[in-house]
Amino acid sequence: MTHLHRKRQIKIVATLGPASSSKETIRSLFEAGADVFRLNFSHGTHDDHRARYKIIREVEKEMGRPIGVLADLQGPKLRLGTFANGPITLTRGQKLRLDLDPTPGNDQRVHLPHPEIFSAVEVGHDLLLDDGKVRLNITAKGKDYLDTVVVAGEKLSDRKGVNVPHAVLNLSPLTPKDRTDLEVALDMGADWIALSFVQKPEDIQEAKRLVNGRAAVLAKLEKPSAIQYLNQIVELSDGVMVARGDLGVEMMPEDVPSIQKQIVRVARTAGKPVIVATQMLESMISAPTPTRAEASDVAAAIYDGTDAIMLSAESASGSYPIEAVTMMDRIATRTQQDPAYRSGLIAQAPDLQHTSADAITAAAHQVADTIAAAVIATYTTSGSTTLRAARERPLSPILCLTSKVETARRLALSFGVHAVFTEDVKDAREMVIKALDVAARDGLATIGQSIVITAGVPFGHPGNTNMLRIATIEPCFVNNPI
Repeated sequence: MTHLHRKRQIKIVATLGPASSSKETIRSLFEAGADVFRLNFSHGTHDDHRARYKIIREVEKEMGRPIGVLADLQGPKLRLGTFANGPITLTRGQKLRLDLDPTPGNDQRVHLPHPEIFSAVEVGHDLLLDDGKVRLNITAKGKDYLDTVVVAGEKLSDRKGVNVPHAVLNLSPLTPKDRTDLEVALDMGADWIALSFVQKPEDIQEAKRLVNGRAAVLAKLEKPSAIQYLNQIVELSDGVMVARGDLGVEMMPEDVPSIQKQIVRVARTAGKPVIVATQMLESMISAPTPTRAEASDVAAAIYDGTDAIMLSAESASGSYPIEAVTMMDRIATRTQQDPAYRSGLIAQAPDLQHTSADAITAAAHQVADTIAAAVIATYTTSGSTTLRAARERPLSPILCLTSKVETARRLALSFGVHAVFTEDVKDAREMVIKALDVAARDGLATIGQSIVITAGVPFGHPGNTNMLRIATIEPCFVNNPI
């Protein structure tokens, strides 16, 4: 068994799929740098996901490291109906009616089987079809029809997706399929549930009621309406994802970079993990190296202060899944060596809350920087102590010691966290000895180096961080690791 720890603080999420389903490949992806594996329930069968989950847990046991599993629910898919004679050709200024009539369409009308759209939109709103390749402007509306004019686009075919950027739809983010998928994911033991199509805070509340504490809930921010409620959604969620695919369709491209920075900043302030996702190394789906622009995009997310960066098709169905993770690892490692990265994190540091836990955590960060401590060790049950430490974005790695394996796996997503599943300690002496032992065993610190330890007294009571200690690695911890 190895006790592998990363040399970087940014985490990597890799999506599994047809190109990455074997145990050999999943293990290689982990060794290359993947910290969390994403199971995309938009594709594949339940048996596919169960098989991949089983392999992940086998690799976890063999590697001796907790691995996070994120189950990503599909969410509602808004699509057109069909056309009687195949794809239609569009011209700018052409009129096209969308209606509730299920009859196959033509170049004058087409079925739109979503009544909730008709009630939510207004004259003057745009509809985006086929990932934004077609833009329609609504000129008139009735209970069962929308008259539109083509603003952009040349072709339209069966069942293309529909985006409604200017309206909040009276639609749950959890379809019947999602509810079934959710139970499968929770029964498997997924650590994170990613919720698609989040529009408002109530969507997160609905998901959390169903999850009922069995996993952490992550909000995918891909709708402009969600940005209007950003602070409330982040507060209710356990983590968030900057889902730049649909976000880039529904918002102007020039707006997405600043929105990305805003989301990362709000999530960090709240102490919630944040993932930047979509098209990060997209050319590596078919090429062994990325473009320079893609490398810069990944680095930009890291400079913004994100916890994690994600691969989608690159690792799920691409020709170079291991190379893509390796490249992510290389970019993250190199970016974090830039002095400008560290100074940027310090400049963006959020204000502290007026609590003893925040005071202890901030002091631990300052002490670790002052004495050049090798590691900050945190004892936690729920993960809150470690998340506070990660919020500070310390230079030292964060050693999380927890008696709950579920907490260790969830924290695999968080900035700089090296989580270890271990038994609870009974007193301060055991607290220090165990932290020193694990830091030495896992290669986080060596003889003569100091570590900073935070915990809560009495032990075993969540949410009570009130102790800070400094200790030094002695030869006995290296020669006789636990």
